[in-house]
Amino acid sequence: MKKKITHYSGIGGQAVLEGVMMRNKDLYAVAVRKPDGQVHVEIDEYHGILSGSPLLRIPFIRGIFVFIDSLVLGTKALNRSADFYEDEEEDATGADKAADAVTGGNGDKFFSVLTTIFAFALAIGLFLILPERLSAWMNTYLQSQALQAVAEGIIRIAIFILYILAITLMPDIKRLFRYHGAEHKCINCIESGLPLTVSNVKRSSRFHKRCGSSFILFVLVVSIILFMFINTESVAMKLLYRILLLPVVSGISYELIRFAGKSDNPVISIISKPGLLLQRLTTKEPDDSMIEVGIASVEAIFDWRTYQKDVFGFDFADEDEEDVLE
Repeated sequence: MKKKITHYSGIGGQAVLEGVMMRNKDLYAVAVRKPDGQVHVEIDEYHGILSGSPLLRIPFIRGIFVFIDSLVLGTKALNRSADFYEDEEEDATGADKAADAVTGGNGDKFFSVLTTIFAFALAIGLFLILPERLSAWMNTYLQSQALQAVAEGIIRIAIFILYILAITLMPDIKRLFRYHGAEHKCINCIESGLPLTVSNVKRSSRFHKRCGSSFILFVLVVSIILFMFINTESVAMKLLYRILLLPVVSGISYELIRFAGKSDNPVISIISKPGLLLQRLTTKEPDDSMIEVGIASVEAIFDWRTYQKDVFGFDFADEDEEDVLE
């Protein structure tokens, strides 16, 4: 019988450039450490593509739309954080001027769309086409569609891990992963019943079962199982079926990570272990200034004092808290 975790807060977020985005239902905040050292916080609302729809209460269906909403909001928050680090005095390049002329002054949006298209094409090539082609070559020795699907999945996971290791060499990504750690530690601090202070966040874990890194790993593993049922010799049809199955894969993976985030079930804990191990790569220990940004983002959209009073019975008076961000 599963044991429910009673301290699920429901908040989540992600790291952005020099900051943290936190979301609580339809409310989200982006907190960024600006170049001048000040912490800037912006609060806004985001209503998903099926906000209020009964479809969001249907298991496996809701995960598809939650995943899409996460991508949209995550990209929006990341782009907003990048705005603080653009050099406004830098002269526009010829390409910038040409794009502005063609798009009526929307050159930035034009390049953003191009970047998104390129990233999507790269992801398809790197995580769908390349693993399928390598596993097809191996099938000369495997002589089995099922084993080929397993080999393809293992190759896909290996490529993903190598990709993470490669981007970790970039200084900006290293800092992004430290803010990712700050995000997790802030949530773990709250869900452990501790006052949200710098000192308490520092001693909280940087690993969390509901992390997006764990979700991606669930996606990779679930895809191995589903792709085993694709039986066709046509390369084009294989790729088409894989793309069409992505919503199904994301729906199943969402239910798994949602259950993992709310349960101490031993089986689920074992299944969650690989995702937590992956977080050793995608999260790093933050410094105090990064933690302050995470705290600012949480406090902008979540009343953690009321939450802890309701859930744990703790009543933290402001004067008893230390290191609370001014």
